[in-house]
Amino acid sequence: MDAIVIPILVAAIVVIFLVATSVRIVPQARRYNIERFGRYRRTLQPGLNLVLPVADRVNTKLDVREQVYSSDPRPVITEDNLVVNIDTVLYYQITDPRSAAYEVADYLQAIDQLTVTTLRNVIGSMDLEETLTSREEINTRLRTVLDDATGKWGIRVNRVEIKAIDPPNTIKEAMEKQMRAERDKRAAILHAEGERQAKILTAEGTKQKDILEAQGTQQAMILRADGEAKAVERVFQAVHRNNADPKILAYKYLETLPHLANSENNTFWVIPGELTEAVRSVSSAFADHSTMGLPKNVQSEEAGSDDATADTADTADDAPEIESGPRNTAAAAADEVARQAAAAVNNAKAEAEAARTTQTPGRAKPSTD
Repeated sequence: MDAIVIPILVAAIVVIFLVATSVRIVPQARRYNIERFGRYRRTLQPGLNLVLPVADRVNTKLDVREQVYSSDPRPVITEDNLVVNIDTVLYYQITDPRSAAYEVADYLQAIDQLTVTTLRNVIGSMDLEETLTSREEINTRLRTVLDDATGKWGIRVNRVEIKAIDPPNTIKEAMEKQMRAERDKRAAILHAEGERQAKILTAEGTKQKDILEAQGTQQAMILRADGEAKAVERVFQAVHRNNADPKILAYKYLETLPHLANSENNTFWVIPGELTEAVRSVSSAFADHSTMGLPKNVQSEEAGSDDATADTADTADDAPEIESGPRNTAAAAADEVARQAAAAVNNAKAEAEAARTTQTPGRAKPSTD
């Protein structure tokens, strides 16, 4: 029994070994390169695959997903002879497992070295400021060079990004000072612009205020002038409608004379030439009224008849405050009126002279002729 069991066990073990070595299960997104007696045979795809036991073996196992490779910071010299440290991030994907395994010994090291040399060529043609502000251009040029070089290795470079650019400490300090000065400059410009706008708005507001005040003054003067014009027009119409006697107008003229010097700013007062004519008109008016009160026929002392008494009474009613009497009564009334007018003129001249002396002592006295 033992002689039979032992060969059976050995045969079973050999069968199990052959089956185990002939079956290869490849995970998803993986590729296995198979060699038969040391020569590339084929690439296994994901799933269950059969190979020849002992003759076939797996040489390389590759991941065909997109991968990320971050390089260490590398010193690079710019066009203006400044040393900056630049580290990059590389996104790549294996498209041909056979080329990736047999065309290059270490594709990651090859990509790293190619990235450094290409980066030095690109940065060497730029100054520091252009390097800091042209990352997109640098990324594009790196990707183009790497994609062309790694195509024969079965690798596609999808994206290249510059992760950091570190200039020297002295350059950093100078850049910080420059940035601080630029910010101060912008702040001063904004402050000056704000003050300019404020002054412009203030000037516009003052302008609008002056315009509105001038318009208001203009409207007020127009309305005042219209009111005075209407008042004069009504007075003129009333005078003409009532057919005023020139003697009454002359008397009103004399009444107005004392008001000419009421203003405190009057320092020079001119006596109109019509004053004498106005006094003469008023004197004639009182003389006429006195004459109308005299009897027509004075022949004797018996002239105090009833008709004369009636005429005298009527005349007294027409001219109040002036009694009927002889002609010397009319002359006295005229003299009284002239005296009052002269007193009014003298009072006005005195007030004007006093105002002139108080305000402008150095001016010459007005003429009284």
